[in-house]
Order: sequence, then C-alpha cells, then structure tokens
Amino acid sequence: MKIRSITYFCNPGWPLEAKKLKAAGVFLAEARNSFEAAGFEVQTTRLACTPFPLLLEGKEIDRLPELAQAIEAAALQAGIDYAALGPALPDLPESYTLIPDAIAATQNVFFSGVMAEPVKGLSLAAVRACAEVITRCAPITPDGFANLRFAALANVPPGAPFFPAAYHEGHEPAFAIATEAADLAVEAFARAKSVAAGSESLVSALEGQARRMCDVADFLKFRFTTRFGGIDFSLAPFPDESTSLGAAVERLGVPEVGLHGSLAAAAILTEAVERADFPHVGFSGFMQPVLEDAVLARRAAEGTLTVKDLLMYSAVCGTGLDTIPLPGDTRPAQIAALLLDLSALALRLDKPLTARLMPIPGKQVGDPTAFDFGYFANSRVMALEAQSLKKALGGMESFHLGYRKQQE
Repeated sequence: MKIRSITYFCNPGWPLEAKKLKAAGVFLAEARNSFEAAGFEVQTTRLACTPFPLLLEGKEIDRLPELAQAIEAAALQAGIDYAALGPALPDLPESYTLIPDAIAATQNVFFSGVMAEPVKGLSLAAVRACAEVITRCAPITPDGFANLRFAALANVPPGAPFFPAAYHEGHEPAFAIATEAADLAVEAFARAKSVAAGSESLVSALEGQARRMCDVADFLKFRFTTRFGGIDFSLAPFPDESTSLGAAVERLGVPEVGLHGSLAAAAILTEAVERADFPHVGFSGFMQPVLEDAVLARRAAEGTLTVKDLLMYSAVCGTGLDTIPLPGDTRPAQIAALLLDLSALALRLDKPLTARLMPIPGKQVGDPTAFDFGYFANSRVMALEAQSLKKALGGMESFHLGYRKQQE
C-alpha cells in the first residue's frame, strides 16, 4: 500500500495570498517527511482550493486562465506537485466555458464541474456544459490526455482528497489522505476460502494501515493546528496486476471482469471498505479507472468490460466512471446522456460519483490507445452507446431527484 496523495485544503484568496500558500508548502513538506519516516511511500502532495467561481467572485471569471497559471507557479515554488481549483458551478454557467482554456494554459492544475447536488438538484444545463468541456479539452493534446485534469461531479461534497474531484469549503485549512491500496484487496482474496474470510482479511488490513496513518495525522494536526479530514481508502490501483482492482475481482472468483458476478464482487469490496473502522472521507470504495488498472484495461480491450458495465458497477462502487477512452468524434450530446445517467445514480443512491472521460482525437472504437504515462495501462477505445436526448430530457432545466427512501 502507498499514499497516493497528501492533499491540503485551503482558501488561497485572490489575488493569491503568499502567506497561505507558503504555509501549505511547509505543512505538506513536513507531512511527507513524517509519513515517509513512518514507512509509507508518498507519491504526491496536492493543494485543493475553494471553487474558482467563488475565488473570482463571478465578476472576474474570465481571469480563470490567469488564476490557474498563478496557482501553478505558486504551488511549484512551494514544492507542491499538483493543484485543483475546484468545480464550475451551475449558478455561474460561464464558469464551465473557461475551463478548457485554463487547462490548455497549465500542466499541473485540475478542474471539475458540478452537475448535481442534493439541495439544488440535477441541472441539465450543467450536464451539457460538462460534456462540452470534455469535448473541447480532447484536442488540446493529440492523445486526448488533457481530460485527465477534468471530472464531472455528481453529489460530491468538499474534502475528498482524490483529484480532480477535490475542493475546499470554508476558510480554515484541512488535510486528508488518498491511498493506492488495491494490493490489499488482491492479497486479501488471493487465498481466501470464502467471501467472509476474504472480507475480514481486507477489513483487518485496512484498519491496520489506517491506525499507522492516523498516528502520523494526529501528530500533524496538533503540531499545525490543522483539521484532519480523514482517509479515502478507495483502493486506487496502479497499472500492474499486483495492484489491480480488476485482479481482486477475479481473485474473488469472477473469471473475467465484465462477466456477471463482477457487480457482486465490486459490492463486496466496497462494503469491506465501508465497514472498516477509520475516519472515512471522499469516496472510500471500489475504484474502477480503466486506464489506471492493468486488468480493467485488458478486459476493456478484449470487449468483455463495457461502458454500460462500468455505469452499472457505479451503483455499488466508490467513484463512478474514470479514465475511459472514447472515440475522438464522440459528440457532446452523447456524453451528456451518459453524464445524466451517472448524475441520476448519484442522487437516487445518495452517493458521490464522478466521470472522467477521455475522447481520443482520430481514434475509433477498437483502436489501441498509446499513452506514454507511468500511471496508465494502455487499452482500446471503448464504445459509447448513446445518442442525443430529446423532449423533456433535451431541455436545460434543473429538477430534484430525491434519494431512495427505505420503506417503514
């Protein structure tokens, strides 16, 4: 198990307040040293900010590329690997349209866009705006890689440490931990003779690692008087079979991920994470990023695992649809239909879900991907079975979709 990220949350102000950013850098440097001294490998340190529409107060929203470049430079100077400027908001429709320009102007700054949340409901206009961002970001680089830095959000609260979904709320800083822990699930079920035995083994492993991390986090929160938000144990994978959630599913007994039984396996793994005793934050469940998981990438390339399968598993998993390679000519209206389904799941099930979709310029269904990125396992472009929505669903309204209530 590794720590994927130590994420520091703050309101950096605008113009940026140098004192706050320096404090973030000092905290994250000490946090990295402390966790490494405790035996953890720390892959990245990250800064998550107040949503940029609030930082820019609406009136200066067209300065987003300038803000993005400024936060990138400040993070680099402070020794922070990545920064997130939070989500575009439905109340400011123009906030979505500026994200592709800000992504093109930077290398290490991430963004997101809200589609649905419990109080204000599901916004069809925001769903379509997120789809437009995805299609406009696709040609920024020839391989479609820019969409790695954008996610569409449904029912995602502040404080989740995984990017691009991370954003801050309030004025007081906080920190949280994101893990790369798929290997714990692979090991737990490699020799398990029953579901119960494998689940208990996974719970025990999670709790053991969490205790060690919490010891360090407690030291940091008292030393810096900074709130500890918790751990997101989303069992994030790395593109190797020993750290693959797809491999964990197959260790459970599913012959190939994508065949029936896969949803049950995803539910079992997620339930174990939920049952484990540690300070939960973010998604904390089964993570299914196709291009970051060796087995998921292989099954998608073989055609065994489809986009519809991944959407179905989102009903029981942690994060939703992640790093999915799509045809380069995918239209915004097709993407919007998929995002609408994801948003409906998030609200009805009262759970956070995201979509990070990657149309690849010039590629068609079945074409191989060719990313040169250490965290990716190459696959093939997946089919998206969607067309433009019409009639009521073709509008731009917002509406409420309450979560499913238990019967008395």
